[in-house]
Amino acid sequence: MARTAVLDASPSSDRLEDERGLTHLGFNRLLEWLDAGIDSHGHNYLEMRRRLTSYFDRRGRLFADDLADETLNRIGRTLERDGAIAITPQARYCYVVARFVLLEDIRREQVDLRHHGSRPTDPESWADRTATAIEDEHLEAHEACLESLDRGLQALSPERRALIVDYYRDSGPQKIAGRRELARRLGITMNALGIRVSRIRAALEARMATCTSER
Repeated sequence: MARTAVLDASPSSDRLEDERGLTHLGFNRLLEWLDAGIDSHGHNYLEMRRRLTSYFDRRGRLFADDLADETLNRIGRTLERDGAIAITPQARYCYVVARFVLLEDIRREQVDLRHHGSRPTDPESWADRTATAIEDEHLEAHEACLESLDRGLQALSPERRALIVDYYRDSGPQKIAGRRELARRLGITMNALGIRVSRIRAALEARMATCTSER
């Protein structure tokens, strides 16, 4: 019953292309790509759609659900055509496509404004929406770098990962005491502990720098 949660709620295969803008093959490839080899029974798809809807809603788009669907449909069509997408993680690629969809929607709104002399009713002012968009861009960049840091931690050996997590676990008055206890457990001096941690941190910061430059 793989992917039952989504497929049961989806249109039949002969209506799928008309209602979703995707063929049955494209939709299945989209589900598989979002699952990254681990069948979530459609939960990853639903969660990504929720996140994209929130992304557009925070930017003041009136039809956030439709824009989220359009984003996922474009990715599904790419997967149907090419068979694979090299960019990872999947969420990062989804947000890249979402930005293009957002820009197109803003352009459509601007065209409507020029043609009709008014814009759709919106409780927020343009200034408020712009401020919200800028704040969300910062939050999105922060989230992406945290994801990169998490991948870097997961790439470390269990011993190195435990070492750097324990080193930075405490704050305030407990910080020094905790690091002394960590050095004692490892049978090394505080100086040696600092050098060992600095090497691990340098590797993680390099990953973070790569994340920042790519964005």
